[in-house]
Amino acid sequence: MRLFKRNQEIRADTETTGETNVSAVLLQALLGKKKLTKEDALSIPTVVSSIDIIARTIASLHIKLYRQQEGKVTEIRDDRRLFLLNKDTLDTLTAKQFWKAILEDYYLDKGGYAYLNRSLNELASIHYVDACKISIQRNENPIFKDYDLYVHDKRYKPYEFLKLLRKTKNGSDSVSILEENALMLGVLYHELIYEKNMVQKGGNKRGFLNAQRKLSREAIEELKEAYKKLYSNNSENVVVLNDGIKFQEASNTSVEMQLNENKETNANEVSKIFKVPISIIKGNASKTDVDNFIKFCIMPLINEIECSLDRDLLLESEKADCYFAFDTKELTRGNLKERYEAYQIGLQNNFLQADEVRDKEDLEPLGIEWVKLGLDCVLYNPRTKEIYTPNTNQAVSIEDLKQSMPKHGEGEGGDEQ
Repeated sequence: MRLFKRNQEIRADTETTGETNVSAVLLQALLGKKKLTKEDALSIPTVVSSIDIIARTIASLHIKLYRQQEGKVTEIRDDRRLFLLNKDTLDTLTAKQFWKAILEDYYLDKGGYAYLNRSLNELASIHYVDACKISIQRNENPIFKDYDLYVHDKRYKPYEFLKLLRKTKNGSDSVSILEENALMLGVLYHELIYEKNMVQKGGNKRGFLNAQRKLSREAIEELKEAYKKLYSNNSENVVVLNDGIKFQEASNTSVEMQLNENKETNANEVSKIFKVPISIIKGNASKTDVDNFIKFCIMPLINEIECSLDRDLLLESEKADCYFAFDTKELTRGNLKERYEAYQIGLQNNFLQADEVRDKEDLEPLGIEWVKLGLDCVLYNPRTKEIYTPNTNQAVSIEDLKQSMPKHGEGEGGDEQ
């Protein structure tokens, strides 16, 4: 039996560059000593995929403006704000890029902010501002809250910005995903660092060098330098061991053995944070998964955006009867067969007309205004109040029918009396 002293064992992956040990890095993440940044979070695939799916879904929806007066809702189609929100912000970003950027800050930073460039009461352009460029100065009154925004030392008032804030309690900034889930996201991020470290070392196993006799300082330094080159994954990846030195592979730590198992579990947990089913990210989502994504993720977010648009883009004189709303029919249209079956039910029960169905399908109206009343042969025009029977080629107005109908008590029995 050979006995070796502690100072005669040399870790095969020992380096002299001061690089942090992987286990220590993971432990640091678990203890929360390193604050995760937005850039760190965006290196996690599940985070990037979730935000991208949400942003693309929101950006694909058309924003509309409505006015409600005396119980009647009218769509406003020619407002400049709709052009800026749906097509071109007149900034360097398109409308689609604008929503992607602002939602990224909504989830991972202090909130999504955009400067509203106004000329008198007319909105001239919308300019996305990176949240990291914005500083907020709040007053100390917990009841009558107020704040100012600073961009490059220039002060702005809240009404000069469109603000999309997540779980805010002060109306000025958000509670980000990073703040709420620092531990989970920190573990995922440092798992990536762990894998990067393994790749950089060429996947070589860690272990010990056992020496039968005491090595000189020069021999130890020579071995360290050789193994440094081996684990740096460069072209020189051969180490020659002198007589009496043997390599003993170290067993995998629990972190190494569970890394692959935990990766999928942690990805599922991140998808829950964003309320995006993991099956949607993988591309094998069922109809139930898509419905849950729309119901629990997209619709609540849409409601928040609509409230922000109403608060920041409407004039004070418009807030009483105007409101912005997303056109969500694209989310609920389903597949072709399901849509046509739903239209058929609507047409048969007379709460949809043919041109209304064509409008939902983005088809040109045909001018058909007839409503079927029954027997598949009686048609009613609600505008002219006219009934038409194709079989007899007769058209009768409702008023004429009312006049020709016998009054109560009249008839054959009444004539006999």
